[in-house]
Amino acid sequence: MTDVPHHTLDGPPTGAPLVLGPSLGTSLRVWDPQLPALARTHRTLRWDLPGHGGSPDALLSQDSSPDVADLAALVLRLADAQGWHRFSYAGISLGGAVGLRLAADHPDRIDRLAVVCSAARFGTPPSWRERADLVRTEGTASMAASRPGTWFSPVFASTPLARRLIDDLIATHPAAYAACCEALAAFDIRDALPTITAPTLVVAGRDDPATPPSAARELADAITGATLLEVAGAAHLANTERPEPVTAALLQHFARTDGTTVRREVLGDAHVDRTTAATTPFTAPFQDFITRYAWGEIWTDPTLDRRTRSCVTLTALTAHGHHTELALHVRAALTNGLSRAEIGAVLLQTAVYCGVPAANSAFAVAQRVFDEENTSDT
Repeated sequence: MTDVPHHTLDGPPTGAPLVLGPSLGTSLRVWDPQLPALARTHRTLRWDLPGHGGSPDALLSQDSSPDVADLAALVLRLADAQGWHRFSYAGISLGGAVGLRLAADHPDRIDRLAVVCSAARFGTPPSWRERADLVRTEGTASMAASRPGTWFSPVFASTPLARRLIDDLIATHPAAYAACCEALAAFDIRDALPTITAPTLVVAGRDDPATPPSAARELADAITGATLLEVAGAAHLANTERPEPVTAALLQHFARTDGTTVRREVLGDAHVDRTTAATTPFTAPFQDFITRYAWGEIWTDPTLDRRTRSCVTLTALTAHGHHTELALHVRAALTNGLSRAEIGAVLLQTAVYCGVPAANSAFAVAQRVFDEENTSDT
């Protein structure tokens, strides 16, 4: 039996690990609307449920007692294969149930959690067992007619992405789909919700007939400190139908907020250590402000990459004549991947818009930094 589900990896290899779990009957492409934004800053792993997408059907026991915990174990196996002891997780519907199980049973593994259109308990066990029996007898195509009305609004159901997801459902292995239904029939995590300690975002589609907003509120009320977002005009696959608000919420929830880490990555350990050592009771509030606001909120915003932020910072410091800070950020620009030629091009641009004297001084500062770097290299 294959050890791990089919999966794909996107984003920078050094990005914070993020695992994305799909809903029943779909494939990892259900996360297509969010992937470009999330993968800008995260090493993003999407996976397919057993018998779904590219995953073999034998990953999950197809007898009468499969469990969501078995799916959670597959995710841990995927994370272990990447060398990720701790990672963030977002899941839709059944994928969200997997996230809840992981956060409750393995709190040391889950950094942050997002649960999209999911629930602590899905319907009633007999209804899931009836669906499992139907699919075993008639195949997953038997579900194709009913899913658009559950997954999407009528307008969205005719879009190319909606049609591709229905095609994924039809292509799903019937026995594996039925086994996932059996797992949902046995799933009830209500008693364990208060034990979840990972910062949690709960997202609901306001028009979701499968996991209505009341199910999301039950999760948010029981998980300490959880944040709840209800998305208007969205059914069960809210992230596909209304991608903008869902993506924005996920970006904010998973944004790196450790300003000290980012500050060290950009400015270097030596500088941060010197600044920390020189901090006094008088300057401590300012250093805390810089770490939390500049480095913990602005520099972690995924809208701009670090190279672009360095270009903006060099321009602003040149314009205002802040030469000490400029030297610091010339070094930071090199760390963030700008070449010396690119730094020169930025400073030449400032000559046009900030004035030749300002640019002249900036070129002198940058040259001193380059000379010091040359000396340290030898």
